[in-house]
Amino acid sequence: MKNLKNMSLMTALITVFTLSFTACGNDDEQPAKPVINLTEIGHDNSKHVHPGQDLHLEGDIVAQGLIKRIDIEIHQEEGGSYKIKQSFTEGKYVGVRNVEFHEHIDIPANAPIGEYHMHFTVTDQCGQQTTVESHLEIIEGNGDEHGHHDE
Repeated sequence: MKNLKNMSLMTALITVFTLSFTACGNDDEQPAKPVINLTEIGHDNSKHVHPGQDLHLEGDIVAQGLIKRIDIEIHQEEGGSYKIKQSFTEGKYVGVRNVEFHEHIDIPANAPIGEYHMHFTVTDQCGQQTTVESHLEIIEGNGDEHGHHDE
């Protein structure tokens, strides 16, 4: 009787582990792709930032398949090759379903002034990706027109 109870427990544990490792493996039952709603790109959603300061990014992410990583790429438009990349692969955003994203991305002081394009990509633990894109401008000045830095 004790062996039967142990076998039942072992079978249940194996089933749970098998399901947890294959939850994203079945294409017929994929969770919805991540949903991204960026509400602020730059101070007051200005879509601009100054060299040597930080770019305020804020928004909501919903990932039914749980967030695996968030990648941000900002690249120069019109033939420029300057890029800024940042990834979040651990910490408060990883392994969660719903999260408010709020970060400040450092813009190097040597970043060329001009037009940029931003890609904000969320990958879930099933490998599904969603990307939102936005125009961004790196402009001259030091950010004092607001009385403070871009926050």
